[in-house]
Amino acid sequence: MKLDSTDRRILEILQHEARIPNVELARRIEISPPATLERVKKLEKAGVIRRYAALLDPARVGLRTHTFVEVSLLTHTQESVTEFAEATRAVDEIMECHHLTGDADFLLKIAVADIPAYEQLVLKRLTHLPHVAKLKTMVVLSTLKNETAFIPEEARDESN
Repeated sequence: MKLDSTDRRILEILQHEARIPNVELARRIEISPPATLERVKKLEKAGVIRRYAALLDPARVGLRTHTFVEVSLLTHTQESVTEFAEATRAVDEIMECHHLTGDADFLLKIAVADIPAYEQLVLKRLTHLPHVAKLKTMVVLSTLKNETAFIPEEARDESN
């Protein structure tokens, strides 16, 4: 789907204010509410907008410890990659799972209550995931930037 400047503006606004009323969105992008709604539905149907979500403060829901875990598999075959990736979906603490090139095969982003909870996760779940050879954990000390929104550069240029 080719995005025009209006589509990009809609995406920029919705990424920051997903609950904005359609009438207000239409006012900001300067087209009619029915045309705005039609564009949003088109973006949803095309998969540009995958879903809407509430972004929580992890510490306020008891998830104060975050780690990034490099995972190396015993073998890097299609079967082992698929089995590992599928198994990660069943572990709620794994927030993200990225298949990589380089020294590690996967990078996991994990959120837990504290270090003892992470230790239990490692001992009882992560080391038992299929095909795991090695884990390398990096504990997050503080987060200096955490963005959830992205928009093509052209949209930023046009909105200035």
